Amino acid sequence: MVKKAQSSARREESLSRESIVEASIALLDAKGESGLTFRALADRLNTGPGAIYWHVANKADLLTAACDAMIARAMNAAQEGATPREIIRNVALGMFDTIDEHPWVGSALNRAPGQLPMVRILERLGQQVSSLGVAKDAQWQATSALLSYILGVSGQNAANAQIGREQNYDRETFLQTVAASWLQLDASEYPFARSVAAQLSVHDDRADFLAGIDLILRGIEAQQAD
Repeated sequence: MVKKAQSSARREESLSRESIVEASIALLDAKGESGLTFRALADRLNTGPGAIYWHVANKADLLTAACDAMIARAMNAAQEGATPREIIRNVALGMFDTIDEHPWVGSALNRAPGQLPMVRILERLGQQVSSLGVAKDAQWQATSALLSYILGVSGQNAANAQIGREQNYDRETFLQTVAASWLQLDASEYPFARSVAAQLSVHDDRADFLAGIDLILRGIEAQQAD
């Protein structure tokens, strides 16, 4: 009995919040949010659920911690020598790629408003907006616009990809089908949709996303010039 208790204590001591978070990320990537359970995590870590509860309060806490680890990596990408504008673009692309590769990050962010993962992104963007010379009373609006665009477009891109996987369709074929249907629309009611139909079938989501960031940045810079 004493030996069993000592063995259990050693297992708990060998665990760390970091190791639990890393195992959680692996489960989330493999099985999504529904696959992240304390039982599955305990099996992966070869321990008992009680040992995990010693480090994290509940699943919400665990999901936020896993999300924060992913955001920290995206924010800590090398930025040495980069201008504020370049850093904003790098942060934006880092978030786009992170949410694209780990779709659960987007939903985890939505479930943790005001918590550390969101604050990390806000702080990194806000510091660069300030460095661009934006007036203090306009910094919140500029930073909020960037944050909303980054999370909104990245989340929608990840959702589209997930739908594609669930319905087992090929992206190129799907876009060509949609483009063909747009060309059949009434020309007087949908002139724009018809005019961009050809672009739809060949567009690059990542390039379009970055073009949107550049539009926002040009707007911020133009406001500074007024």
